[in-house]
Amino acid sequence: MIRLLFTFVFLSLAMPAFAFENDAPLSDPELEARAVALAKELRCLVCQNQSIMESDADLAKDLRLVVREQVAAGASDDDVREYVVARYGDFVLLRPPFKPKTWVLWLGPLVIAGIGVWGLVRSLRRRAAPAAPAGLSDDERARVQRLLDDDPR
Repeated sequence: MIRLLFTFVFLSLAMPAFAFENDAPLSDPELEARAVALAKELRCLVCQNQSIMESDADLAKDLRLVVREQVAAGASDDDVREYVVARYGDFVLLRPPFKPKTWVLWLGPLVIAGIGVWGLVRSLRRRAAPAAPAGLSDDERARVQRLLDDDPR
């Protein structure tokens, strides 16, 4: 029973290693290295936080196959990227290009961070500003005057 449990735990930890067993690598190691490098630059459209090389989603497997086919057919890296972007848009790139359509992607976090810093500084300045002294009431003025009059100096 312990062996079965140990085997189950061991195999469940090793599952990511089986993720690409269906991927047939290219016979040329140089082309395979290019295909893998390109696959690491493309976003899995299902997972969205992984490259297609890291993902085990069916769409990622299909895209890895497309990348390998394009590389094997002699397409350049830029040609492969353009091929995939033409079908899925700039979102498929893990590092989208800096152009008007993607300015929000690149500049949005900076703008939001800037607004947050501005709000924090403004809040801290309000807290640090000394409160305006309250004016003395007539009774308090009279008491101060009595105290000054009673001073023997």
